Order: sequence, then C-alpha cells, then structure tokens
Amino acid sequence: MIRFSGEIISKPLFMSSNIRIVKICEYCKKEFVARTTVTQCCSDGCAKRFYKARLREKTISRAKLETEVKRKPEGFITEDQVRVIQAKEWLTLKEAALLLNVSSLTLRRWVLAGKMRSEKVGRKHMFKRATLNDSWA
Repeated sequence: MIRFSGEIISKPLFMSSNIRIVKICEYCKKEFVARTTVTQCCSDGCAKRFYKARLREKTISRAKLETEVKRKPEGFITEDQVRVIQAKEWLTLKEAALLLNVSSLTLRRWVLAGKMRSEKVGRKHMFKRATLNDSWA
C-alpha cells in the first residue's frame, strides 16, 4: 500500500501492462502467456539457452562463410576492390558484372541482346561506368 496525501492507495501510481498474449517459446516450442509483444521465450532459462544457440549459429555461419571464401576466393569481392572498380571510368566485362552483381555470362548475354551498351576494344567489351548505371536503372 502507498500513502498519498494521507490516503491509502492500494494500487501503485505507475501503469502496468494488462495484455496477455499466447505465444510459442522460440527455444522449447511450448505455449506460454506473454505480457509484452516482444517476449520470445517462456522463461529466463529458455531465454538464456536461446541466446547461446543464436550466438552458436552466428559463429558457425561465419566460419562456413570464411571456409567458402578460402575455398573459392575469386567468387567474393572485398571492399577495396569495389572502391577501385568505382573509381575507374571504363570497366571490363568482369568488373561491370561484379558491380551489377550478375555473372559475366549474363552481362555478355545482355550486351548481345541489346539490353546493355558496351564498346568493343579489340575483342573485349568495355563499359563506361556512368552509362552502366544509367542503362541499368
């Protein structure tokens, strides 16, 4: 009980949530009644185990990605390589494909179909970066 101006008040002055939502625990998959909309787990123990499981999954996925990069490094591009490509005015077919996030074969098909403009320099297709962005947008 709380005294307020000499009166005895049985309820506290702060607001509490009166909502009850039936949810399923993210960790143990059992039904429970949640008092907030963001509650994911039925208990503190489940919440701790769920947190550890998420960290474990995140670590495993990061290790798998690193292994994939080591296995096939030419399939991934670094931030420095992107900056170098963006600084160039003329791009090769492979660089333009990396910038557009498509395969070089797809970009070659687009050029032959007339969907993308390129200049031939000898046997190579060269793309002007400014027109590459305009023709793709």
